[in-house]
Amino acid sequence: MPRKRRVVLPGYPHHILHRGHNRQAVFKEEEDYLKYLADVKELKQSFGVDVYAWCLLPDEVHLLINPGPDTDALGAFMKSLAARMTRHRNRREERRGTLWESRYRSSPVQFSWLLPCVRYLEQLPVRQGRVSGPEWYPWSSYTERLTAGAGSSTLDPDPDYLNLADTEEERRSLYESYVRHKPDDRETVLIHDAVERNQLTGDPDFTDEVEALTGHRVSNRGRGRPRLKQRF
Repeated sequence: MPRKRRVVLPGYPHHILHRGHNRQAVFKEEEDYLKYLADVKELKQSFGVDVYAWCLLPDEVHLLINPGPDTDALGAFMKSLAARMTRHRNRREERRGTLWESRYRSSPVQFSWLLPCVRYLEQLPVRQGRVSGPEWYPWSSYTERLTAGAGSSTLDPDPDYLNLADTEEERRSLYESYVRHKPDDRETVLIHDAVERNQLTGDPDFTDEVEALTGHRVSNRGRGRPRLKQRF
C-alpha cells in the first residue's frame, strides 16, 4: 500500500509525532532528554524553524513546529534531530541499528487550533498518568513557558499565546488556567487522530484552504472549531 502523501505547509504549525522503533525507549536517562533539547535549540536556529511546544516521553516525541517559508526545513530538522539522538545512544551503549520509527507523523495545524494543540502536548504526561499536574513533568515545554515565557531558549513566540493578553504576567495566568481546564474528549480525539493519520488539524474549511494553497486534493474528515473563549 503506498504511503500517504505528507502535507507540509509554509508558515503553518505542524504537530509532529516520532516514536521509537517498535516502541523502544528513546530516552533512558536524564542526559538523553537534555541532549535532545540541546539539539532542538541548536538545530531550530540552523534550519530556521520555530518550536511552539514540545513533550518528550520515554518512547516518543511530540513537537509543534513552524517550518517557515521553506517546507524542506521541517524534514531536514527532524532528520538531523533523529540522527543525533541515534548516534548519542549507539555510542554510549556500544550498539548499532535504528532507534526511531522510519517515518515521523505530521499534521498541519490551522492557527485557530494552535493553542488547543499546545495544551494537548503539555497535558500528555497527565493524561498518561505519569504526573498529577503538568508542572510536575520536567520534559515538556509547560514549565519553561510559565517561567521564561514565549521566546525562551527552546520555545519561540507562539502567536496564539501572545494574543492571550498584553503582558507576560497576564498571559501566564490565563494560560495556566487554560491548560488546567480539561478539554472535552472530542477535541483530544481529533488532535490525536489527526497526527496519527497524517491528516489536517483544523476546521472543515481548512481542507479547502490547504487544497487551494497546495493544488492537491486533501482527504480529511470534518471537524468543529474549539470554543477557546469558553475555556478560561
